[in-house]
Amino acid sequence: MVGRERRLAPRLRVVGFATLILAGGFAIADSMYKYRGADGEWIYSDRPPDDESLVEVLQVEGSEDAGEVGITVTYEFAGQSVELIARNPSYVPIEVELKFTGIQGLAYPHPDDPLRWVVPARTDVVLLALDLLENGRAPFLEYQYKYLAGDPQARHRPETSYRAPFAMSTSHPITQAFPQVATHTTRDSYYAVDVSMPIGTDIVAARGGVVFDVAASSFSGGLDPERDGPNANVVRILHDDGTYAIYAHLNTNTIRVRPGDRVERGEYIADSGNTGFSSGPHLHFAVVRNAGMYIESVPVMFMGRNAEKIVPAVGDHLTAY
Repeated sequence: MVGRERRLAPRLRVVGFATLILAGGFAIADSMYKYRGADGEWIYSDRPPDDESLVEVLQVEGSEDAGEVGITVTYEFAGQSVELIARNPSYVPIEVELKFTGIQGLAYPHPDDPLRWVVPARTDVVLLALDLLENGRAPFLEYQYKYLAGDPQARHRPETSYRAPFAMSTSHPITQAFPQVATHTTRDSYYAVDVSMPIGTDIVAARGGVVFDVAASSFSGGLDPERDGPNANVVRILHDDGTYAIYAHLNTNTIRVRPGDRVERGEYIADSGNTGFSSGPHLHFAVVRNAGMYIESVPVMFMGRNAEKIVPAVGDHLTAY
């Protein structure tokens, strides 16, 4: 069998195409403006200040954050079969869906077999094995796969209400929350909460978990969702129940966590900012789950005075207790 495997290996043509549903990279602009805000905080932007503040203009080469969430599907010979192997180096389970677009000289999977799997974090998994056929045809395999962070079996089960994600005893106004939404019109953002706050406000974890995705180097923002949306600086934290929190629009180069870090409730993770699709400085906070190859947000409640459960509402001030 070893000899047969070696003869067939050079003849097996495999073509694979991947689609990442939850992407994490972005390009940045050429000129960065650095200046002090009203409270003395450093502001980095692709736009100059509106007043006469002393500003430093820096030339920055275009770059992008390395995507931390990803999966690859490759193949290996195993005796008289070819194994398709998914490799997940990320710190989050990933759901992967496989589709064959061309196959010959290999046994085709049963049509009733679902071609979806969940690959645990930091794990390699053999998805399936295709037997070599004795029909004289050179084996050929062409496939596509797409993937999404999270386990579709995850259910939102927080042990307690979420902590407001900023410094204790401080308050900030809620500018968008379900059902009063302006831009939160997709499944992944229905229950997201926007909290207005100055650039440079300390952001802390609303719930403990494992950081699995970070985008930290953008300094641009604006009102074009297609152009500016991918430019948000973001931290994503996986919770023990399989849901994860998104902290978005963070300030440039202030993120102090990295993938693989375990953070506790109330732990400092970054400064607020105004990056990405944003009309003004604020924090976008959402808790989401993989609902089966698409992301949906879930309702959250925050902890109020005396452990009271606070439902976020537009116009209210959210206070951290």
